[in-house]
Amino acid sequence: MARIVNIGLIQMPCGDDIQANYDKAIDNVRKAADRGANIVCLQELFKSRYFCQTVDSNWFKLAEPVDQGSPTVQQLGELAAELGIVLIAGLFEKRASGLYHNTSVVLGTDGGYLGKYRKMHIPDDPGYYEKFYFAPGDLGYPVFHTKYASVGVLICWDQWFPEAARLLALNGAEIILIPTAIGHRREEGEQSANDGYDGAWQIVQRGHAVANACYLAAVNRVGFEPAPELREGIDFWGQSFVADPNGVVLTKASAAEEQILVVPVDLDLMDEIRAGWSFPFRDRRVDSYSGLTKLYLD
Repeated sequence: MARIVNIGLIQMPCGDDIQANYDKAIDNVRKAADRGANIVCLQELFKSRYFCQTVDSNWFKLAEPVDQGSPTVQQLGELAAELGIVLIAGLFEKRASGLYHNTSVVLGTDGGYLGKYRKMHIPDDPGYYEKFYFAPGDLGYPVFHTKYASVGVLICWDQWFPEAARLLALNGAEIILIPTAIGHRREEGEQSANDGYDGAWQIVQRGHAVANACYLAAVNRVGFEPAPELREGIDFWGQSFVADPNGVVLTKASAAEEQILVVPVDLDLMDEIRAGWSFPFRDRRVDSYSGLTKLYLD
């Protein structure tokens, strides 16, 4: 018997109204569950606009505790229990005064708090000034063993690092979920957007699926978010997708529209592929990889 799990991805734009963003996301989660989704993933920082375009300490007011007893986590847990789904949600975590993380929380089908992942790789590029807001994660790369599948979570910039995906696979992840906020700045032009998506962003993540013979699901936000202070903004390119262990894109969302994807995946396919291709685990030469613990080999 095939082991089928339905992955739900919520791709949506965000506006200035935090409550409106939250309500829309919850409504979309319900719609995904109505369509049969077992595991539903929201995009990075789903409650707000992508505020990291600028450096402004006022945004720290949006941060909140992310733990078993925090209000948002409790609400999301109640939703997961009501719908019988696993829910992954990206939040702005206030760990302590002056200490913040970009975090995704994982809720089980009974509403239980399964844990969280804190973004490990923090960018500092024009329009993506995340080092001002977030400390790097310190929880490693946990895998959450849910009713439907063993899942690992990475967040946006983590997606460029093969080591992160590999560690999740080595720890038993069957599905790697990557909530994201990525696009191109308006002044970069349309060609930059096409190059970024077709030439790099999708390909590197499909490569993670192939290299580890697992499923990978990336969920991005969509739409233009202005940064008036900079007289520019970011066009988030959407195109959320699910790739199978052969790197085949099973489904891809629109580049411009809000969309809910519900994608069935057969987890038994992983066993078939790993039996035929031994590179994910058996043929690794772990005795020769010591250089990976160094920043650069001079």
